[in-house]
Amino acid sequence: MYCVYLIKSLRENWVYVGSTGNLDKRVTQHNKGKVTSTKFRTPYKLIYFEEYPTAKEAREREKELKLSRSKKEDILKKLV
Repeated sequence: MYCVYLIKSLRENWVYVGSTGNLDKRVTQHNKGKVTSTKFRTPYKLIYFEEYPTAKEAREREKELKLSRSKKEDILKKLV
């Protein structure tokens, strides 16, 4: 199973969207500063994820959320 996920920096008001085949491992990598695009805003909290049967579908959804601010904001509004 593949996931699209949102993590929120606990230091700043910043949310990152990503996709992975191993959610626990990936969130750990983010928190250990091993991901270039997120290493300066650690630590993170997983706030949302969606599961997909294929990596392609997960990447497509990740791209959709990254390109459409309103779709990402709709998810964030539902979490409040």
